[in-house]
Amino acid sequence: MRKNIQKGQAAVRFKHFQNSPYAVFRSLKVQVNIGVLAVASLAFANPDSLSAQTVTTPMQPEAQYELEEVEVTGNRVPLTLGQAARMVTVLSRDEIQAAPVQSINDLLKYAVGVDVRQRGPIGAQTDIGIRGGTSEQITILLNGINICDPQTGHNAFDFPCDISDIERIEVLEGPAGRVYGTSSLMGAINIVTTSSPKLGEVRKGLNFRMEGGSFGYLSAGGRVSLKPQQSPLTSQLSASYTRSDGYSRSKAGSLNSDYSGGKVFYQGRYTLTSNHSPLTSMISWHAGLSTKGFGSNTFYSAKFDEQFEKTVKLNTALQGEVTAGNWHFRPAIYWNRNHDRFELIRGSEEKVPFNYHRTDVFGVNLNSYFDWLLGRTAFGAEFRNEDIVSTNLGEELSDPFSHYKVGLNRSNLSFHLEHNILLKRFTLSAGFIAVKNTWNEMPFKVYPGIDVSYRIGTNWKIYASYNSSLRMPSFTELYYSVGGHQADKHLRPEELHALEGGVKFQSNIFQLSASVFHHHARNMIDWVMDTRETDPVWQSVNHTKVNTIGFETTANVQCSMLNVQCSYCYLHQDKDVEDYLQSQYSLEYLRHKLTASLLLHVIKHLDLNVKYRFQDRMGSYTTIDGEVCDYHPYSVVDMRLSWNTDTYSIYLEGNNLTSKRYVDYGNVPQPGCWFVAGMKVQFSL
Repeated sequence: MRKNIQKGQAAVRFKHFQNSPYAVFRSLKVQVNIGVLAVASLAFANPDSLSAQTVTTPMQPEAQYELEEVEVTGNRVPLTLGQAARMVTVLSRDEIQAAPVQSINDLLKYAVGVDVRQRGPIGAQTDIGIRGGTSEQITILLNGINICDPQTGHNAFDFPCDISDIERIEVLEGPAGRVYGTSSLMGAINIVTTSSPKLGEVRKGLNFRMEGGSFGYLSAGGRVSLKPQQSPLTSQLSASYTRSDGYSRSKAGSLNSDYSGGKVFYQGRYTLTSNHSPLTSMISWHAGLSTKGFGSNTFYSAKFDEQFEKTVKLNTALQGEVTAGNWHFRPAIYWNRNHDRFELIRGSEEKVPFNYHRTDVFGVNLNSYFDWLLGRTAFGAEFRNEDIVSTNLGEELSDPFSHYKVGLNRSNLSFHLEHNILLKRFTLSAGFIAVKNTWNEMPFKVYPGIDVSYRIGTNWKIYASYNSSLRMPSFTELYYSVGGHQADKHLRPEELHALEGGVKFQSNIFQLSASVFHHHARNMIDWVMDTRETDPVWQSVNHTKVNTIGFETTANVQCSMLNVQCSYCYLHQDKDVEDYLQSQYSLEYLRHKLTASLLLHVIKHLDLNVKYRFQDRMGSYTTIDGEVCDYHPYSVVDMRLSWNTDTYSIYLEGNNLTSKRYVDYGNVPQPGCWFVAGMKVQFSL
């Protein structure tokens, strides 16, 4: 069950009926999981600092609304659930564990406003956009830390954590420039890993999973959690390995969509409290390593069908929280390193030289807020430095080394200020972010935003917002001028202004949400080809204007044995672009997307999850024979049948059950029917 909730809405979980993850127990037990993306300031919280509250109450229509006064916490300002504005899509842990998927990327296919374009399964390479945007135009966060790769958005979804580590996924649709400045043009996606036990709890355990299936697929992983009673220190360590032979071969007969990769992830927290002082503090951290190599067959050029790519990513972060009376201070520091090696002809560097890239991103966040007579005010600053050394991206290095001959360094500095007026049924949150980037000597620019929400009775809420944002060009867009590509290092930043309004209804068994939005964008960046030329090349350009009008709605019905949900998103884009231009990205978008799901508790311990999605994409692509083809609409059905107990789970998954032939990108066909069987075991230490 995917829930569209207002920003700040706590994820409501129902106690399992006869161990079913989808049933509502007669006595409603609600656990509030604080949403990181859930504040009106659109900021993210450190998941380890999130509070939880349990409420037990009889099943009555009014019961769930008692949670409206629960305070939700974010990096900038916390607001109560009843006051928060905007809407966020939340995939809860139960939904993630029950979904018929093998990667975090696959989960987002069921978020109706999200465009998931895969070049390979198992998370080999996935481009994810929101509301008609590209993979370059959204912020990707891990536990509230920006992990976007300035080299390219193609590798943004390389996470160091396993899918079993995920507590929830939060998707914010629409610009969030007030908070994240240079990367949140179309929205943000935050991956929240399983939080550590709270102080005083004893939770020591070992989780293990193993699964295998079609095309030589094999995956195994485990996690150990340690939390001694009354100890201020908690720790979790996980590791996983995944491989596959792939589903296609090159013209020469070699496997060209194979995959092999591993992940290691560690997170911890130290909490310090005192009975004699109002001052409390907490420090949390995470460190993760992911590595993968995959056959990228025709990912970047249809003329070469034995491409290969190898990536290694390191993500680290240290976050803190200090509270003293009405003052709250939340600093964070992080460092991310990414290695990327691309082989146009696999294993043949003597024929075509490999491309090598290494990026380092260092950042510091200083966020604070305080309460006073006129409301709640937040202010802070962020410094982010992005550096690349490469074989072909950037300017000539004064001191070349190893494979690296060129490089580039740029820094981003931003300041934010926001104020919130909080009344019983009404919330107004307004503020701005001022951004300056050293690239192209960009001066300080201000991007404002305002969110308003009003609650009508106990079931209805309406909201409206205006927000603006920008996005800096990636290093690839600025400098990639090889292999039939010509980049422009003088590209201007993309800018977006958006209006949105929505309504939400919620009762015990029925939820309905609907929103309409308008985006006005300028200087949008894309790779385009002039089909009139004899020997055309792909060029990075700024489009003059892109206007998007969209509508999105979700309806959900749930009862003790059944949950049914249906969502639909419609987009229309109007671009000032000539007909003879062919686009790789921004001229291609989902005009229609429909998703539906059925969650059924068959008998005790046995659950069935069926998911359906329909997509109709605008745009076209050129085949290897030079023929221009339009994208065709397609439907995909996935299924998962599982036997669940408190200590183990056994399951069978089927993806693309009708074996539909389709492409998300031209010339890169997706696999047919794919079956996976597996099991999960949990031990207490």
